Amino acid sequence: MASRCLAAASEAAVVFLIRPILAIVFVFTLILLGWYVAWTTVLVHVPLVQEIAGLRPKKPSKPKPANRGRVAKFYRNQAEAAQRHSWELDTWIGMEEK
Repeated sequence: MASRCLAAASEAAVVFLIRPILAIVFVFTLILLGWYVAWTTVLVHVPLVQEIAGLRPKKPSKPKPANRGRVAKFYRNQAEAAQRHSWELDTWIGMEEK
């Protein structure tokens, strides 16, 4: 009778504890193995994944040149013209006062 209870308890332990734990471990092993295969074959070469994982070194940024475009040249010419104009006005006003 005691051996029957012990056999029933061990069978219940196998059915309700060990089998589910082994099934979960098996599923996680398959997931990790699949991830490893996908990582080594495909995902390492995808630029977005490289950025997220930190595998791609960041490129050093170059400082932008001061004369880099038409808009910058336009505003620089406007500023120079305004300075010349104010200097001419100051010179002309200074001549009038004398």
